[in-house]
Amino acid sequence: MIRSVFVLGSTSDVAKAICLELGRRGCSRFHLLARNGVANQQLASVLQQRFAAVVSTDTTDLLADASLEQVRWPEVGEFDLYLVTAGSLGDAELARCDAGEALRILAANVSGLIPWITAIATPERLARFGRLWVFSSVAADRGRPSNYHYGAAKAALTALCEGLLLRCHGKPFAVRIIKAGFMATPMTVGKAPSALCVTPGSVARDLLRRPNRRGIEYLPWWWSPLMLLIRHLPDSIASKL
Repeated sequence: MIRSVFVLGSTSDVAKAICLELGRRGCSRFHLLARNGVANQQLASVLQQRFAAVVSTDTTDLLADASLEQVRWPEVGEFDLYLVTAGSLGDAELARCDAGEALRILAANVSGLIPWITAIATPERLARFGRLWVFSSVAADRGRPSNYHYGAAKAALTALCEGLLLRCHGKPFAVRIIKAGFMATPMTVGKAPSALCVTPGSVARDLLRRPNRRGIEYLPWWWSPLMLLIRHLPDSIASKL
């Protein structure tokens, strides 16, 4: 049972859904970390009021806090689950001609996360029972003209976490990489076909049906065969995606 959770990117819709589902299932301690302190405190209040949970909060800016020295680790003990949902699509069209926006997309989706993942993955922690769940994306599987900076960042994040997953082979600490498809959130409005979108709540329930799972998984499951097809599309067709 997951009784405590550390969340990086706690104001994302999927993080909120996972936190609420965890609260319903008896999780009693949360540490919420996000850039938007006001929205973060609102989530903390909901968790406290609905579930009488113990909640601590902090703020971080992944675009600026890119070193281990800037990682403020909570002095509230260990956690059963370390959840990383932070990320941003950014402005894909602007990134094609603006290196600053391209770098912001990379920072929000991989380089800004590396100090936190490094701080989580200490030898001492990996030797104990625990879980790290990192949200990547199906966009990592093949570069697309419409969002190749975002896809490149998620591909790098996936490779990083897959290496950590293999490092933990045979250890009690479980790494889980979630290649999520489109979710019905403000981030995807107008950018994803509604027929392919699922709710953050359904993703949260899917994850918590098997809380001890490790490895790489697609959510929903049907993204796995769909991305297999997309990876093998000829360039003449993939160039239109």
